[in-house]
Amino acid sequence: MQNIIFAAASLSIMGLLFALLLGFASKIFAVEVDERVPLVRECLPGANCGGCGYPGCDGLAAAIVAGTAPVNGCPVGGAAAAEKIAKVMGVEAASGDKMVAHVHCNGGCNAVDKAKYEGLQDCNAALRVASGPKECAFGCMGLGSCVKACAFDALHIENGTAVVDAEKCVACGKCVATCPKKLIDLVPAKNVVHVNCMNRDKGPAAMKVCSVACIGCKMCEKTCKFDAIHVENNVAKIDYTKCKNCKMCSKACPKGCIEPIPTPEEKEKFAAMQKAQAEKAKQAAAAKAAEAAKPAE
Repeated sequence: MQNIIFAAASLSIMGLLFALLLGFASKIFAVEVDERVPLVRECLPGANCGGCGYPGCDGLAAAIVAGTAPVNGCPVGGAAAAEKIAKVMGVEAASGDKMVAHVHCNGGCNAVDKAKYEGLQDCNAALRVASGPKECAFGCMGLGSCVKACAFDALHIENGTAVVDAEKCVACGKCVATCPKKLIDLVPAKNVVHVNCMNRDKGPAAMKVCSVACIGCKMCEKTCKFDAIHVENNVAKIDYTKCKNCKMCSKACPKGCIEPIPTPEEKEKFAAMQKAQAEKAKQAAAAKAAEAAKPAE
């Protein structure tokens, strides 16, 4: 009995000593945490997606308080979270356009298959097998690595190509980082006109591998009145800061690689408008030439 009492007393004394030691150590080695960090953390959605570039919401909260990340650094929380964080930090939230992911490829079933791929359903794995199952070296392989990476169910494979659901997309950037072909980009949600091709081969070579490939004809470039689209490295590219969503470039595109794809009726009206403009320009040139030919009085 005496041994049991002695053992219990020894354990109690040891526990008390360790508790005092830990308490003392916690005071000596304590790391001061800015009281704003937990307040900022409460404003974040808790997705921990890493889309901000920091290790989860805790990392972003600490970075915002440290001044190394902006108050609108959370793509998931968006403007609402930025406004709350700005109040905690005593600053103004920078305004900006809502961004969404967009896949710049509409090949899919329109692209020529190089071979029937039966390996691991992963784009990075398929890319290591003869550079992928498609003849187009630049297009979407449709194996869904981006779909698996998205935590918000905002990406799906349709007709062999990844398609973004803009309503669900939070612009976390996971799909952008995952795509081995670099076909996905974050674009302003207000913009509806997009070039869905990244093939940098010249026209004849591009047409051989995909029926909806950009051929670099520059019809879109010539049609745009806002200098918002240019052919670079044999493929059209939109400057979203200049684009007015007029959709004229999509109507001018002979291959249908610029969305929104115009209807046959829209294409017919566009062709008639071009013909009328050409006729008007011809008449104006003829009148100018006739005026110049008149003898001076």
